[in-house]
Amino acid sequence: MESPERPGRRGRTAALIAGTAGLGVVAGLCTGYVVQAGRPPTRLPSLSQPVVPQGKGTVEPLSAADDRRVKTDGDLRKLLLKRPKGARATDFGSADGWMDLADYASAFKNPTGAFKDELKSEFRRAAQTTWQTGTYDVEIRLVQYHQVSAPGAAKHVEEQRYWAERDPDTGSSPIPGTGDGMVFVHRTPKAESGYLPVYSAEALASRGDIYMDIWITDTKPIPENEIMELAKRQVAQL
Repeated sequence: MESPERPGRRGRTAALIAGTAGLGVVAGLCTGYVVQAGRPPTRLPSLSQPVVPQGKGTVEPLSAADDRRVKTDGDLRKLLLKRPKGARATDFGSADGWMDLADYASAFKNPTGAFKDELKSEFRRAAQTTWQTGTYDVEIRLVQYHQVSAPGAAKHVEEQRYWAERDPDTGSSPIPGTGDGMVFVHRTPKAESGYLPVYSAEALASRGDIYMDIWITDTKPIPENEIMELAKRQVAQL
């Protein structure tokens, strides 16, 4: 999936306009100097300024419990939900643990477009966990962004919500305790010749510089409370 186009670089026309404006400023300054040279000297005001007293006291740093970055700048894998007892790792996609950008982009329908989009969004790192119980598969990914020039995590939620909402026969509900979190239950299964129909549900949310993405797939319809419970537990880990 390729995100909507972002604003491009400033064009040559705008640069020429900026250059012309600069020449106008220089011409104006030259005229000003000529006029000023013909006037008698004027006494300048005093350069002294009132003294501003320096603040006293010290600023207490945030404790480890209150400083969220102490948690999110550590091992991202430790923020993922633990695999339930009796469940096993799935045999599709990348293995549990760290994902590089190529691995993450390969999960999209247009990997090349996704790769470029993630670079623009200042992708930092990603981690995932998966498990399977019978026909029930779970895939959870946490993606972290540098967010130097743009809020990459929140932007990613907005983009994926757009595509999830376009899928017909899809129910949705907000995730409590999040500003942008949503769960989507796709009621119409995906069917391919020779395979059982597959139902899916997904959850999206951002917390600071981290984007959360959860998928559940099964050969039978998925109740909303199942994806919602997973989403609430994973958000609480962040």
